[in-house]
Amino acid sequence: MQGENRDHGGNLDAAMQRFASGPESGALARGDWIDLSTGINRLPYPVGDIPADVWQRLPTKSDMAALLAAAGMFYGTDAPAMLCAGAQAAIQMVPYLRPASRAAVLAPSYNEHAATLRAAGWQVREAADLTALRGADLAVVVNPNNPDGRVFEPRDLLALAGDVGLLVVDESFGDVMPARSMLPFAGQDNLLIMRSFGKFWGLAGARLGLVFGSKSDVARCREMAGPWPVSGPALHIARAAYSDPAWAQATRRRLASDCARMDSLALRAGWGVVGGTDLFRLYETPNAAGAQTHLAQHHIWSRIFPYSGTWLRLGPAGGAQEWARLEAALTTPA
Repeated sequence: MQGENRDHGGNLDAAMQRFASGPESGALARGDWIDLSTGINRLPYPVGDIPADVWQRLPTKSDMAALLAAAGMFYGTDAPAMLCAGAQAAIQMVPYLRPASRAAVLAPSYNEHAATLRAAGWQVREAADLTALRGADLAVVVNPNNPDGRVFEPRDLLALAGDVGLLVVDESFGDVMPARSMLPFAGQDNLLIMRSFGKFWGLAGARLGLVFGSKSDVARCREMAGPWPVSGPALHIARAAYSDPAWAQATRRRLASDCARMDSLALRAGWGVVGGTDLFRLYETPNAAGAQTHLAQHHIWSRIFPYSGTWLRLGPAGGAQEWARLEAALTTPA
């Protein structure tokens, strides 16, 4: 089943090792590759200078409170929230918010949800649509979904929340479509919403995520995360980012334009557009493994899936040189 496969994008080490020999093996350094496999913004928020004391002291409660206040203002919510080391850390906590019982996960989707629940003793079934999630003690929806980009309206998710014990909505890619967010409804007893900082802001190395939910669920997550769940530099950077809505608005416009540009290149290459978001696109190819290999020969890494022989996911390039390389790869016969 799809949930058993815990492969991910971002596995550039494996790509470098696999393509370390052959006629196109000249560029072996990590910096010579363009990693478009992750759905992470290639033009990140400018980090700027970080004061020395941020590196030298432990993060304080006031540091964390200041970031949560900035995030709450950015997202327009005052619901209980906590910080964690990326959305993945939140996924690891979810199975322990309720006694292990029957879970349902929208699929195909990010495979860590089902795998983590199973590892914690939950009985997990994978569902193709929202209707099939009903009746579960815990249900997981990624919105927008990864990898196909399916989007679910808040009203439909609210209706689903009334039919499950706990609804977990993973909005890791939600910063590109704020109007579809469930955050205006955060704080309900049976609704948990997680956000990733690294994807939209392009700073995955910061390892920062947020969880919004009921007071009791957020308190339980905070206990599991420990006293210093996020580093001081990450708090400093993210507070500045969440206080800069103009950058976010400009970035949404650029990403939308970039993805339209990439769709055009893919169609010219003979691929079909399955879907995606403005942080990644999913394409139908004649042979996904062959397409990935072709791109890798140009030192561009992409994402394929063990449950599909034709799907390939690709994030938009980041700058003029990256776009030139991507266009050259997609217009060169395989």
